[in-house]
Amino acid sequence: MITCTVRYEIDPDQLDAFEAYAKAWIHLVTKLGGTHHGYHLPHEGPNDIAYCHFSFPSLADYEAYRTKMWADAECQRTYAHAQRTKCIRRYDRSFTRPLLDGATVDELGL
Repeated sequence: MITCTVRYEIDPDQLDAFEAYAKAWIHLVTKLGGTHHGYHLPHEGPNDIAYCHFSFPSLADYEAYRTKMWADAECQRTYAHAQRTKCIRRYDRSFTRPLLDGATVDELGL
Protein backbone atom coordinates (compact mmCIF):
# COMPACT_ATOMS: atom_id res chain seq x y z
CA MET A 1 0.00 0.00 0.00
CA ILE A 2 1.11 3.55 -0.71
CA THR A 3 -0.33 6.64 0.97
CA CYS A 4 -0.24 10.10 -0.51
CA THR A 5 -0.19 12.99 1.95
CA VAL A 6 -0.95 16.42 0.57
CA ARG A 7 -0.06 19.54 2.54
CA TYR A 8 -2.05 22.53 1.32
CA GLU A 9 -1.45 26.20 1.85
CA ILE A 10 -4.95 27.60 1.55
CA ASP A 11 -6.55 31.03 1.53
CA PRO A 12 -8.24 31.31 4.95
CA ASP A 13 -10.83 33.64 3.43
CA GLN A 14 -11.81 30.80 1.05
CA LEU A 15 -12.15 28.03 3.65
CA ASP A 16 -15.72 27.22 2.58
CA ALA A 17 -14.57 26.86 -1.04
CA PHE A 18 -11.69 24.63 0.05
CA GLU A 19 -14.02 22.48 2.15
CA ALA A 20 -16.26 21.96 -0.91
CA TYR A 21 -13.15 21.00 -2.92
CA ALA A 22 -12.12 18.55 -0.17
CA LYS A 23 -15.54 16.90 0.02
CA ALA A 24 -15.51 16.41 -3.75
CA TRP A 25 -12.06 14.77 -3.67
CA ILE A 26 -13.07 12.37 -0.89
CA HIS A 27 -15.81 11.17 -3.25
CA LEU A 28 -13.58 11.21 -6.35
CA VAL A 29 -10.64 9.28 -4.90
CA THR A 30 -13.06 6.59 -3.72
CA LYS A 31 -14.84 6.56 -7.08
CA LEU A 32 -11.51 6.09 -8.89
CA GLY A 33 -10.36 3.16 -6.74
CA GLY A 34 -8.54 4.69 -3.77
CA THR A 35 -9.20 4.84 -0.06
CA HIS A 36 -9.51 8.37 1.26
CA HIS A 37 -8.55 8.94 4.89
CA GLY A 38 -10.03 12.42 5.05
CA TYR A 39 -8.98 16.04 5.10
CA HIS A 40 -7.68 17.82 8.15
CA LEU A 41 -8.70 21.47 8.08
CA PRO A 42 -7.27 24.32 10.16
CA HIS A 43 -8.59 24.55 13.69
CA GLU A 44 -5.90 25.68 16.16
CA GLY A 45 -2.57 27.04 15.04
CA PRO A 46 -1.96 28.23 11.47
CA ASN A 47 -5.21 29.10 9.69
CA ASP A 48 -3.82 28.48 6.20
CA ILE A 49 -2.56 24.87 6.38
CA ALA A 50 -4.64 21.75 5.63
CA TYR A 51 -3.75 18.11 4.98
CA CYS A 52 -5.28 15.10 3.30
CA HIS A 53 -4.30 11.45 3.15
CA PHE A 54 -5.40 8.80 0.66
CA SER A 55 -4.09 5.36 -0.27
CA PHE A 56 -3.85 2.97 -3.19
CA PRO A 57 -2.74 -0.67 -3.16
CA SER A 58 0.43 0.20 -5.11
CA LEU A 59 2.23 3.01 -6.90
CA ALA A 60 1.02 1.51 -10.20
CA ASP A 61 -2.58 1.81 -8.97
CA TYR A 62 -1.93 5.43 -8.00
CA GLU A 63 -0.52 6.14 -11.48
CA ALA A 64 -3.62 4.53 -13.06
CA TYR A 65 -5.77 6.79 -10.86
CA ARG A 66 -3.84 9.84 -12.10
CA THR A 67 -4.54 8.84 -15.71
CA LYS A 68 -8.25 8.32 -15.02
CA MET A 69 -8.40 11.56 -13.03
CA TRP A 70 -7.34 13.71 -15.99
CA ALA A 71 -10.09 12.17 -18.13
CA ASP A 72 -12.85 12.47 -15.52
CA ALA A 73 -15.33 15.34 -15.92
CA GLU A 74 -16.04 15.61 -12.17
CA CYS A 75 -12.32 15.86 -11.43
CA GLN A 76 -11.94 18.62 -13.99
CA ARG A 77 -14.91 20.53 -12.52
CA THR A 78 -13.35 20.24 -9.06
CA TYR A 79 -9.99 21.54 -10.30
CA ALA A 80 -11.80 24.41 -12.05
CA HIS A 81 -13.55 25.27 -8.76
CA ALA A 82 -10.17 25.54 -7.00
CA GLN A 83 -8.78 27.74 -9.77
CA ARG A 84 -11.86 29.95 -9.88
CA THR A 85 -12.00 30.48 -6.09
CA LYS A 86 -8.21 30.54 -5.58
CA CYS A 87 -8.80 28.58 -2.37
CA ILE A 88 -5.45 26.77 -2.78
CA ARG A 89 -2.27 28.83 -2.83
CA ARG A 90 0.10 25.87 -3.16
CA TYR A 91 0.42 22.21 -2.25
CA ASP A 92 3.08 19.53 -1.75
CA ARG A 93 2.64 15.76 -2.08
CA SER A 94 4.63 13.05 -0.36
CA PHE A 95 4.28 9.28 -0.49
CA THR A 96 4.70 6.94 2.43
CA ARG A 97 4.16 3.31 3.29
CA PRO A 98 1.75 3.09 6.22
CA LEU A 99 2.50 0.94 9.24
CA LEU A 100 -0.90 -0.06 10.59
CA ASP A 101 -0.31 -3.09 12.81
CA GLY A 102 1.14 -2.72 16.27
CA ALA A 103 2.81 -5.33 18.46
CA THR A 104 3.57 -5.70 22.12
CA VAL A 105 7.00 -4.87 23.45
CA ASP A 106 7.47 -8.57 24.25
CA GLU A 107 6.56 -9.63 20.70
CA LEU A 108 9.13 -7.20 19.37
CA GLY A 109 11.82 -8.33 21.77
CA LEU A 110 12.45 -4.83 23.07
